[in-house]
Amino acid sequence: MTTTTTGIEVPADGRTREPKGYLAKYSLASFGLFLAIFAPALGGLSVKIQSLVGLDQAPAALGLVTGVGALFALVAQPLVGRLSDRTMAKWGMRRPWIVVGVVGAFLALVASGLAPNIPILLVTWCAAQLFSNFAQAAETATVADQVPHQRRGVVSGLVGAATPVAILVAAIGLNFLPTDALRFAVPAAVGLVLGLIFALTLKDRVRLMRPEQPFDVKEFFGSFVFNPRTYKSFGWAWLTKAFIMFGYASVAAYLTLFLAVDFGMRDTASQLQFNLIATLVSVVFIVTFSILGGRLSDRLGRRRIFVRLGGIILGVGVLIVAVSPLVGPAAGLTLILAGEVFIGIGGGFFFAVDNALCIDILPNKQNTAKDLGVLNIANTLPQMIAPFLAGTLVIPLGNAILNGFGYTLWFMIAGVVAIIGGILVYRIKGVA
Repeated sequence: MTTTTTGIEVPADGRTREPKGYLAKYSLASFGLFLAIFAPALGGLSVKIQSLVGLDQAPAALGLVTGVGALFALVAQPLVGRLSDRTMAKWGMRRPWIVVGVVGAFLALVASGLAPNIPILLVTWCAAQLFSNFAQAAETATVADQVPHQRRGVVSGLVGAATPVAILVAAIGLNFLPTDALRFAVPAAVGLVLGLIFALTLKDRVRLMRPEQPFDVKEFFGSFVFNPRTYKSFGWAWLTKAFIMFGYASVAAYLTLFLAVDFGMRDTASQLQFNLIATLVSVVFIVTFSILGGRLSDRLGRRRIFVRLGGIILGVGVLIVAVSPLVGPAAGLTLILAGEVFIGIGGGFFFAVDNALCIDILPNKQNTAKDLGVLNIANTLPQMIAPFLAGTLVIPLGNAILNGFGYTLWFMIAGVVAIIGGILVYRIKGVA
């Protein structure tokens, strides 16, 4: 099902509500895509890599795989955003990219679960990141296409809630699915089904007029950049998102290895069990405060205060996790859970309004998906930089100068970065 337009202005600006059924299907598609990627990223990859190379080499190998994989995500988001803005297929502007993305991601994730060594895992994980970001870039662009300004806080809040729910379901799956192959394949299958349902029932837009600017080399590289002097608020929004996501990604990627090294949990089953408990604690608060924050944001007409609170509270939570090994094993595990409460509250506020705030300050509605793709670099770049810095530099350095507390140093840096991100949000102008 499609709606046609001769121009490219965002049609949602003239609506009072999104199309019937859009919100539920978009939320489920987001959940499915997040589940497919989070199941490996939040423990599946770590456990698989431990089985392939051992615990001592796991941090560096994990940093390599996730870091290079995030580089592919970095390229895919804005590029597909730009291409989907220009797509003239009768099937719609966004739908083809969603379908290709979810199918490709499913196949790549299945292959990742079966990978017998690090080089093959690296290739398949990069493919999974590439295709999943095909889908995410196009799905995210449908919000600006379909949802009016005054409803975007609600949508952002529900999608913010879909993120932690996917994390929780992923953690449960990691505990109950008995093999690496199933830990990758089952979440990927859920993402495939929900993504196809959303794509095939989407009332997508069909572009009838060719873009005035041809897609040449200049246009290609323009997919990844913007002028921060011309679009200052867009630049500050990018930086705010990147800093807060850096803090959030720091714990999510390395919790299982942190438990193994600093708390003596050498058994991967024990790591995954505690990871599930920590995830459950975090998710309860993320879901609660994401929905609450989204509704309050729309009611009060304010976005920035929730991002500021989110970044600061989340950063404090990461700092609590950082000092947990200093108080002993039993008390330290309790302190990790306390940190997850703060991460959940802060993450809930941030995820609730982040998408809505970013859409509100897009510099050019003729390039909606491209600009959202550039903003999504702020999601993927921290995931690329954080594991690489942690595994190859910060954790080894911390182990050397802090008598083995490399993870403590890493989490302290990440917590401070998240707090700075929360403070920076008030440099964004043109939005309350």
